[in-house]
Amino acid sequence: MNPEISAEMVVASLRLMAPETFLAVYALFLAVLGAFVGDRGARALSTLTALVLVVAAVGSVIYAPLERTEAFNGAIVVDPLTAWAKGGLLLLAAFAVQMASVVFARDGSARFEYPLLVTLAALGMCIMIGANDLITMYLGIELNALAAYVLAAFRRDDSRSSEAGLKYFVLSAISSGLLLYGASLVYGFTGAVRFADIAAAADPDNVGLIFGLVFVLCGLAFKISAAPFHMWAPDVYEGAPAPVTAFFATASKIAGVILMARILMEPFGDLHDRWVQVISVIAGVSMIVGSLGALVQTNLRRLMAYSSIANIGYVLMALAAGSQLGVQAALLYLALYLPVTLAMFAGILALRRQGEDLERIGDLSGLARNHPFMATCFTMLLFSLAGVPPLVGFFGKLAAFQATLDAGLVVLAIVGALATVVSAAYYLRIIKVMWFDEPVARMEPAGPTLAVTLAAGTVLSFPVLVVLLGPLETAVRAMSALYGP
Repeated sequence: MNPEISAEMVVASLRLMAPETFLAVYALFLAVLGAFVGDRGARALSTLTALVLVVAAVGSVIYAPLERTEAFNGAIVVDPLTAWAKGGLLLLAAFAVQMASVVFARDGSARFEYPLLVTLAALGMCIMIGANDLITMYLGIELNALAAYVLAAFRRDDSRSSEAGLKYFVLSAISSGLLLYGASLVYGFTGAVRFADIAAAADPDNVGLIFGLVFVLCGLAFKISAAPFHMWAPDVYEGAPAPVTAFFATASKIAGVILMARILMEPFGDLHDRWVQVISVIAGVSMIVGSLGALVQTNLRRLMAYSSIANIGYVLMALAAGSQLGVQAALLYLALYLPVTLAMFAGILALRRQGEDLERIGDLSGLARNHPFMATCFTMLLFSLAGVPPLVGFFGKLAAFQATLDAGLVVLAIVGALATVVSAAYYLRIIKVMWFDEPVARMEPAGPTLAVTLAAGTVLSFPVLVVLLGPLETAVRAMSALYGP
């Protein structure tokens, strides 16, 4: 091979992967800088990292190619969908870093390793989104997971955080085994690792290939906390530091869903009749388990974990359609759901009672009397999560149901409708506690950064995103066009 041509290919690939290259170089720089300044510079390093993540997000969108382009000899694909997805998850990661700098500073647990770990986890997610073969997919997943294990157990002196990290590690290792075994079966029965080559060799009647696909889907379902592979989520959401939980509940969902959509629609797009049953079952079980599980929760973060499980069920319900409309609905749901979820966690962190963070639903008792603005923000966010019109959550659910019914999956749509009714009960319970229960003790606002994030998420839920819904839907439709008719 001509060395000059090889070098040119590498340079061209690095340009296409500018956000990932930038983050990788910055992570190395941050590791060295953090070793010198130590924990005393953790707040400044967090601010710097948030700015770097924002710059990488903006660069990902601005310099996105107008058409599908491959890098590193086809191992990575860059297109408008991957560019916008990377931009979204990097912005969410920046918010998670900035939220953590406030929270960790007030309880004295700030460490310079936190922004470094978030950067590495975000880098792994970006690789997941752009993966164009099984090997790159696995490398991205594991880079993200290795950082996520440490993030979950970040508070070493907190037994719940250590337990969350251990449970996440053990269960994630099992899911990685499932994923790797499924990938090996796919390779064994197709002789290919690249998605396009797998699609060319895929045979709907090949039982071994179908088994491999099922194992891969089960491994990915764990990563997005879809039932019945959700067992890690409630404990990790409760035990991990709250900013870490917000990061898991938002950015990781983008990476997991986009990767699952690519797996289903690219290498296995012609096998829709085979995998639709698997995705439909996972979607239905997720909506049922998430809705019923949240009904009995008293801890706010455990309730948000089950709410996340239910909401990922609606995303998978849209993907089960196996069409461009389904992918469009799934992307639209994510675009509308994730800012609201981030704002919810910011609201939970923005209030303290007697120097302690809010933990239980009862801690919100009488919030409307002491902090009516905060209670109003919470109420709008909860109504949006419940899918009450005219808030944005309604339009996300509407798109998911339209795609499902268009594909003829009537039973799955009925399950989703029933789950939506059940979910309204636990959201309304929180609203009732805030507006009608007697205050237990006065709550103190925890800082302007978190309050501003809460307010911004509320404004996005209504009316800003409602007003911008048309252009947003047009952009999502253009990106989902990559996945056929």
